[in-house]
Amino acid sequence: MLTDIGEFIVGAYLQIKLDCDVVDYNVRPRGGGLAGLEEIDVVGFNHREHKAHLCEVTTHIQGLLYKDNPTTIARISKKYERQKKYGKEYLHGFQCECMFWSPVVPVGYLTDGLSKLSGLQLIINGVYKRRIEELQAQARIDTHDARNPFYRMLQIMGHMRG
Repeated sequence: MLTDIGEFIVGAYLQIKLDCDVVDYNVRPRGGGLAGLEEIDVVGFNHREHKAHLCEVTTHIQGLLYKDNPTTIARISKKYERQKKYGKEYLHGFQCECMFWSPVVPVGYLTDGLSKLSGLQLIINGVYKRRIEELQAQARIDTHDARNPFYRMLQIMGHMRG
């Protein structure tokens, strides 16, 4: 599966701001079969701190929605359970942090429902925007190639001359 630009955004944040040594995309559990179809969009490893960041990324620019509000909450909840299960089964010795990234989540039913998923870090709406602004500020300083196409684009834009 191709990596979505939203996944590269999250990967850049994990690498640049959370000091992840390794960032992997579209991570599937071992063994194949139906379980192998359930991917985790982005996983970042910070080996110095023994942390793993497991991220679900939904880049719906017209607003997060799968069919209807209850279906959306159920789907995100299921993905969160998948993240926790993956961390427990495969990431022994790592402190796992589960995240949900989405730039546009309607305030009300969805934000209320997502906030009830205890332990899931929500990077949505304004928080998402601020994370990108952090990357933009850093990209104006950095000149090294971070091997992330989104971050490289921010660097180019931040270093352009008049």
